[in-house]
Amino acid sequence: MAQQLRIDVRLPEGHWAGDVTRIHPKATLRIEQHMPLGKGRGTARCWANVPLDETITAHDGIDRLTPLEDGYFNVDISAGGGGFLRPLIDLGVVPRTPFEVRDGWVEWTVEGHREQMRDLINRFRSDEIPHRLLSTRSTGPRLLTPRQREVFEAASREGYWDVPRRINLTELAGLLNIAKSTLSNQLQRIESAVFHAFTDEIRRQSP
Repeated sequence: MAQQLRIDVRLPEGHWAGDVTRIHPKATLRIEQHMPLGKGRGTARCWANVPLDETITAHDGIDRLTPLEDGYFNVDISAGGGGFLRPLIDLGVVPRTPFEVRDGWVEWTVEGHREQMRDLINRFRSDEIPHRLLSTRSTGPRLLTPRQREVFEAASREGYWDVPRRINLTELAGLLNIAKSTLSNQLQRIESAVFHAFTDEIRRQSP
């Protein structure tokens, strides 16, 4: 049985998003998209309701900030600069995006098997990571695994399924830091799962 949790977690000292929002306690920092790049690094597309550029740029965990429009910006996160916490990584749990950080607290929605969610809460407790469980509910079978969802988000964002394509398989594999053959297999599984899930809908809308 799958279960979905909404949980507030206190980000540790040194985590860029936690530190920045503790300096600006009235700020809302929304992580729109997050992509790990291997070796502890990552990238994120973000939005904030107040200017945070100077504070973020000055943080040791940020290699580069690229301003965009309307409060949006991209960040390149250095190794150890902040990402998903060790309990999430060890259990293979990927929080849904977008999620928000306020005053050092992040609200994550996570989903997995009931035992996996129980183990996650126990890890937060044993690692003495401050957290508040906001809600829990049972869910049906998941369409994609957390890793497949991560690949799906990257492929969609980078235009792999656009016509014409904006990124090819080789380029996408390089972005995700995985082998081209591994990515090809993952994309085939994603496409098969989505196709079979929406077969009836396609037939209804294409008489």
